[in-house]
Amino acid sequence: MVPVAPHQLEARNAIRSTWGNETTVRGKAVLTLFMVGLRDGPSSNETQQQLQEESQQHGDILQSNFTDSYVNLTIKTMVIMDWLATRCAQASFGMKVDSDMFLNLENLMSLLLAPETPKQNYITGMVMRGRTVVRNPNSKWYVPVELYPEPYYPVYLLGMGYVFSNDLPPKIVEASKEIKPFNIEDAYVGACLKRLEIQPSRPPDPSKFRSYLKKYNRDEFLKVITTILKSPQQLLDFWKDVKRSA
Repeated sequence: MVPVAPHQLEARNAIRSTWGNETTVRGKAVLTLFMVGLRDGPSSNETQQQLQEESQQHGDILQSNFTDSYVNLTIKTMVIMDWLATRCAQASFGMKVDSDMFLNLENLMSLLLAPETPKQNYITGMVMRGRTVVRNPNSKWYVPVELYPEPYYPVYLLGMGYVFSNDLPPKIVEASKEIKPFNIEDAYVGACLKRLEIQPSRPPDPSKFRSYLKKYNRDEFLKVITTILKSPQQLLDFWKDVKRSA
């Protein structure tokens, strides 16, 4: 499940040409879908028309009735969880992965198919502990006390890419009914998990979930599950190189 802005066609197409094009990995079915909200502003009608045409062509876009903006990322994530709970209950695992990510599905599948990987109440990725809530109103990550009174966030997984057993989405949606939403989506999911008394799992090999790799190195990209890229073009270039015969 890839949250993406309505106008980010280039990012969607890069994913469709790379990891989003993989439908079977190690004998397991994989489905990549894009979640968008509604675009606000003067070009909103034109963007909506283009989205509908794109959706008819590819059949991989989910759209919900909220303004697509940074502050509404929590809404977008909860819509993803609700969709997984109500429309995709047959899936064994789900993943929320940002549109600027390199995703190595072979390595992800190795993790999910490992006999020691739990099939229930399991969520893993880059684990964040003891993170301070930002109270500076000028910050992009500002959260006022009335939305989240604690000085520190509970343990959560960095929103760039986390994977979970698919029994969790309905539980997270249920827990969210008792937790006031705030605009840091990954920490909000952490708050829901805390309410459920479910602890995020540290990956068996934490180096597989990377924020940034300083420079491109094929061997490093062959080892990771996720890492952040700078542009859709980088994804196309790196993917081509990673997938070439050794």
